[in-house]
Amino acid sequence: MPRRSGRSTSLAAPSGGGSADKRPAALLLLATVLAVAWANAPFAASYEEFWHSTAELRAGGMVLELTFRELVNDALMAVFFFVVGLEVRREFALGELTNRARAAVPVAAAAAGLLVPALIFLLFTAGTGNAAAWGVVISTDTAFLLGALAIAGPRFPGRLRIFLLTLAVVDDVAALSIIALVYTARLEWVPLLLALLGLAAVYCARYLPAGRGPAYAGLAVLTWLAFYASGVHPTLAGVGIALLVPVFQPGRREVEDAVQLAQVFRQSPNSGYARAAASGLRESISINERLHGAYTPYVNYAILPLFALANAGVRLDRSTVASAVTSPLVWGIICGLVLGKFLGIFGASAVLRRLGAGEFGPGLTLGRIAGGAALSGIGFTISLFIIGLAIPDPAVQNEARVGVLAASVLAFAAGTLIFRIVERSPAVPPGQVLARPVDASRDHVAGNPDAPLTLVEYGDYECPFCSRATGAISEVRRHFGSELRYVWRHLPLTRVHPHAVAAAEAAEAAHRQGQFFPYSAYLFEHQEQLDPEDLLTAAETLGLDPDRFEADLRSADIRNRVLDDALDAESMDLHGTPTFFIGNRRHHGPYDSATLIRLLEADRPQEV
Repeated sequence: MPRRSGRSTSLAAPSGGGSADKRPAALLLLATVLAVAWANAPFAASYEEFWHSTAELRAGGMVLELTFRELVNDALMAVFFFVVGLEVRREFALGELTNRARAAVPVAAAAAGLLVPALIFLLFTAGTGNAAAWGVVISTDTAFLLGALAIAGPRFPGRLRIFLLTLAVVDDVAALSIIALVYTARLEWVPLLLALLGLAAVYCARYLPAGRGPAYAGLAVLTWLAFYASGVHPTLAGVGIALLVPVFQPGRREVEDAVQLAQVFRQSPNSGYARAAASGLRESISINERLHGAYTPYVNYAILPLFALANAGVRLDRSTVASAVTSPLVWGIICGLVLGKFLGIFGASAVLRRLGAGEFGPGLTLGRIAGGAALSGIGFTISLFIIGLAIPDPAVQNEARVGVLAASVLAFAAGTLIFRIVERSPAVPPGQVLARPVDASRDHVAGNPDAPLTLVEYGDYECPFCSRATGAISEVRRHFGSELRYVWRHLPLTRVHPHAVAAAEAAEAAHRQGQFFPYSAYLFEHQEQLDPEDLLTAAETLGLDPDRFEADLRSADIRNRVLDDALDAESMDLHGTPTFFIGNRRHHGPYDSATLIRLLEADRPQEV
């Protein structure tokens, strides 16, 4: 198939950027509405009757009896927490939480977003007998948060979305820890020991030469049963298992082996080669990624909606509403989620911004953090989950659910209002001024770092126009000599250039051996050869250490470095490559050497 070329009008960040899928949040909202409607219909009694119906499982002499609600909350939600655990594991191994400076702001904001709501809740409920339910206000519903951000958030939410996702990961870790430590009513040591042995067996399963999938599945069921018998909430089995599942960046050799197997199948298609090719493709990706991709659709489109249907059925009769209006518990939940989350997250971020601590980056303004902090008051899933653990009285549980639903609506309204205010049309349209000033210690700078003239290019190694522009840039650099510094930043257009991100990450790996610009020039000269083995060949041709180069390619820092540039470009609404900035002003129009020289001369500082 011929490779597409041309200036693209679409940007997709390597990961983490782009718009959120609204469908899971919409389905969750629909299930919530159905639950409330069912609980208030003329046949409302059937709601509790249905969810209190029992299912029985017999195996030998063992009998496991669960109500339908327990089946959802204890069994199916273990799969939800398993997926959450996979995300947590990946973030700590490969994602934003690998970089302390990058993670400092969302981690501190998450901590404050846990502490402040809990304190506000305790102020309202002290002496009421419901203070133990403070866990209800600590967690943000990630699915609703991302759906709300997609609806009400800014046009270019990439960096804010990553900030909120990182915050949600820390939030989830804290919530899961609190469920384990605070809301475990009884403890049976023998089953708990068996559960721990099950987790140890899950860890060892990675070393099996074959059959790891069935082994993980069998051990997961046995570990869940042991947790259930121990008194520790069995959903935590999902988290524990997920944290022990291996995660890694795909390696070049594994990818090449998978490609070779696919080529063998293409040459001689038969069932044996088909199985070998499929197995090779699976093995090239970490089991964490495979399991996350496999289970996430079931969680988003089945488990979470079922959970909402089973737990959001609030009885909204006159007595319930009247009781809720005067209930310290309800107001503690509303103020804890709506005010507490906002004050904690925004306050901690503002303090760190004032102190100059952590990294914010273009597009992550305090105004946008304020909007995201307000939306973080949507504490649906885990809030409803903890209500069932912390409050024994069904009538009080109903009041608490009223508080959670009211807080979620108010948090969405507050976030929408804040974004409407802070996202009003700016005086200067986005992208006309360079969002991030040139920093010689961070940027890829060719020429004199302190030169009076600056030319910045956002480019893509697979873009033929960027390749053609290299000749013009060489002429411009020769013309100005030491008076010009040329800066390259990554803008991989992944929707039309499938190799762009891999090439950018390879250039970053070459940079670690001091060969960024020679390696970049090689990539432009060989644009039709950007497969994984080609990128390694390029490194060997330039005399780079291939083992170190390959190890660097698997580094989270490399991935995040490319992502940073892509998010900067998104915040400026850049859609095509090459895009040039003369000084800090965006250049529109032709980029031949004569034009660039003329514009740079005009940008020369005036002598006093």
